Amino acid sequence: MLIEAIAASDDLELSGALDVAESPAIGADPLAGLSGLAADRGVRVTADVRAGLDGAEVLIDFTRPEGTLVHLAACRDAKVAAVIGTTGFAPGQKDEIAAIALHIGVVLAPNMSVGVNVALRLIEQAARTLDERYDIEIVEMHHRMKVDAPSGTALQMGEVAARGRGTTLEAVVEHARHGETGARRRGTIGFASLRGGDVVGDHTVVFAGPGERIEITHRSASRATYAQGSLQAARFVVDRPPGLYDMADVLGFAATSS
Repeated sequence: MLIEAIAASDDLELSGALDVAESPAIGADPLAGLSGLAADRGVRVTADVRAGLDGAEVLIDFTRPEGTLVHLAACRDAKVAAVIGTTGFAPGQKDEIAAIALHIGVVLAPNMSVGVNVALRLIEQAARTLDERYDIEIVEMHHRMKVDAPSGTALQMGEVAARGRGTTLEAVVEHARHGETGARRRGTIGFASLRGGDVVGDHTVVFAGPGERIEITHRSASRATYAQGSLQAARFVVDRPPGLYDMADVLGFAATSS
C-alpha cells in the first residue's frame, strides 16, 4: 500500500525497500507490476538496512518493535529521518526512540490516519467536558492476525481521554474483567479487544453517563488511509530539526491545542 501510494505521488520517489532476510521478495523489484511504471527504476528489496537507506531522506517503518529499533539506529547513523507506525513498544523501547530523536527527526504515531487523529482531538475534548459521571470504555476490533492488544490506537485514545480528565492512563486503566468484579470503579477507563476475520481496524470510545451515551467511532475500510497519512508525515519530517513528533504536529493540531 505504501509503495503504491509513493508511486502514485508527484513529489515522492521510492529509493529502497526492506524485508527480512528469509523473505522470498529479497532481490525483487518492489515497483514491478504497478501501472504506469514501464521502466525498471533499479530498486530492489533487501535485508541490508544500510543498503536500503542509501539515497533515502525518510524511512517509513511498519514492522515490529525490535526491528524498528534496529532500523532507527541505522537512520540515526545515516542521518535519515523516520516515520514510525509500529505499535507495541515497551516503555524502555520508547525511551530508546526518544534518545534517537535527539539526532534525527522522528514521527511516531500508532495510527497515521488523518481521520483517527481528528477523532483523538474529539475524544480529548469530550473527556475534558464530561465529568466522571460519564464512564469511559474503549472497544477495538482488528483482524485475526494482529498480535498486540489493546491496539496502539486504542491505547492512544485512552491516553488522550485520561489527559482530558487531568490524569494518566496508567492511573485509571482497567484492562480485564472476569468473574465477580464488583461495581465499576468511578473514573476508570476500560478496554475491550476483539479479534477476527480481516477487520482493518474499528475503534469506539463510549462516554456512558446518566441518561445518555456518547460514542466517538472510527472505522478503517482500507489501509490506504494509513499510507496517505504516512506520506504526509514523511513530507513533514524531512525538513524538520531533530525531535520526536506525532501526527498532531503533522496536522498542525499541536500549535492550537489548549
